[in-house]
Amino acid sequence: MDARQLTEELEGHPAEEVLRWALETFKGRVALANSFGAEDVVLMHMAVCIDPDVRIFTLDTGRLPQETYEVWERLEEKYGVKVEPYFPDAGDVEAMVREHGPNLFYKSIELRKLCCKVRKLEPLRRALSGLEAR
Repeated sequence: MDARQLTEELEGHPAEEVLRWALETFKGRVALANSFGAEDVVLMHMAVCIDPDVRIFTLDTGRLPQETYEVWERLEEKYGVKVEPYFPDAGDVEAMVREHGPNLFYKSIELRKLCCKVRKLEPLRRALSGLEAR
C-alpha cells in the first residue's frame, strides 16, 4: 500500500487508532520524535499508553532552553521511559561557530540553512536510520 492509499484509509480515524496501527504494524521499526511541545507531549502520552516500550527520541541542538530539559525530565519520570537524545557532531558545530559566530542563523538564509543542517538535519538522519516508519 502506498502513502496516498494509507492516508485515505486512515483519514478521519481518531489519533489513538492511527498511532496504535503504526506502533503495531511497525513494532520495533518505528520511533516518535519529541520536541516537548504540547502536541508532542499528547502524542507521547498516547504512544506510551499503547506501547510502554515505544522508542522516543529528541534532537538536542545545544541551544535548547532550560525549560525544555525540565519538561523532558518530568516526562521521563511520569511515564517511566527514556527519551533518546541525538546531538549534532561537536566538531561540525565548533567549525561552524568559529567561522560564522554563535548566532549565524540571523545573518543570512544560507547560514540559517547551514545551522539547521548541522544542528538538526544530520542528527535527525542518524535518529531515523534503520526505521521503516517515522
